Order: sequence, then C-alpha cells, then structure tokens
Amino acid sequence: MTIEIIKIVGIALIATFLALLVKEQKPNFAFLLVVFVGCLIFLFLVDQIYEIINMLQNIAKQANVNMVYLETILKIIGIAYIAEFAAQITKDAGQGALSSKIELAGKILILAMAIPILTVIIETILNMIPS
Repeated sequence: MTIEIIKIVGIALIATFLALLVKEQKPNFAFLLVVFVGCLIFLFLVDQIYEIINMLQNIAKQANVNMVYLETILKIIGIAYIAEFAAQITKDAGQGALSSKIELAGKILILAMAIPILTVIIETILNMIPS
C-alpha cells in the first residue's frame, strides 16, 4: 500500500510539473495531460476497488444481508466518486457552473437510489416500536 501511494503521488507530481511547463505554450495539452493522468490513477486503483467490493460482498453474505442493499450502496458510492471526479475535471477546465450541476445531479441520483433503503430502515424501526 505504501509503495502504491508513493507511485501515485510521484506520477501526479510529475504530471503537475509537466502541466505547468506546457500550460504557457499549449494550455489545451496541459489540460489533457491532467485528465489523462487522473484517469491513469483511477485505472491504477481498479484492482484495489475490486478487492474492496469482494470483501464487502463476503461480509454481507456472512451477515445474511440482502445483496440488493449492498449493490445499491455500492452504486451510491460509485455515483459519488464519479460525480466528484467529473466535477473536479470540469473545475480544472474553468467550468465552475457546470461542475456545480454535476455535483447536484450526483446528489439527486444518490438520494433517489437511497429511498428504498431508507424505507426499509423506517419500516424496521416502526416494527420494533410496540403498538
């Protein structure tokens, strides 16, 4: 893990310095470099993401949790990360207004996906309260 973060930070710092050098001559190339390195870092982490998802699935199976709930939670987390990633890229491109709209869309989608889980939680609480 420690070596991986050192690699990621190293790649990011090199890309930052290159982007700063290129930005004066070709700002479009600098932006593309930053986006490319951001995607590269994400791809570098795919194996860890896969391991985390497998671990959570195993824990859910052992706890007899309905897999639909786990899948929904993982989708919600995915939406949050994707929306944040896209919002940061659009901010880097100088599109703050569009970035805000991406963040809003992510929050609305998360809320829409969370409603079934919230409903089950509320029903469970109501069933536990004596009538």
